[in-house]
Amino acid sequence: MRLIAHDAPEAPAAQGGYAQAMEVVAPARLLFVSGQVPLFADGSRPDDFAGQCRQAWANLEAQLRAAGMGLDNLVKVTTFLARREDAAENRAIRNEILGGRRVALTVILPAIFDEAWLNEIEAVAAA
Repeated sequence: MRLIAHDAPEAPAAQGGYAQAMEVVAPARLLFVSGQVPLFADGSRPDDFAGQCRQAWANLEAQLRAAGMGLDNLVKVTTFLARREDAAENRAIRNEILGGRRVALTVILPAIFDEAWLNEIEAVAAA
């Protein structure tokens, strides 16, 4: 399987650091990961945004590992933020975790299911 990032010059990215489109060539498997929330296994959660963001990413990585995949298999990530003011910190943490990997990306500012959650992350991966 190969992943190819496409970035049409006439449709530029808003902040960069992600692919405008991802092509998956000959995947054997696709994994659709439900929204991962910022909860530890015991049901508790960090209080601050950075902690919640890192925990949601840790939970996403755990789901990928359970399927025999990792961050290199990510094709599409959708992040839901409860507060617009967390957008820059979210981008910084995401870029740190992805370590230069480019994926198709969307960030949405909805009302999240649990008001105590400051973010949620869903993804599509391919292998």
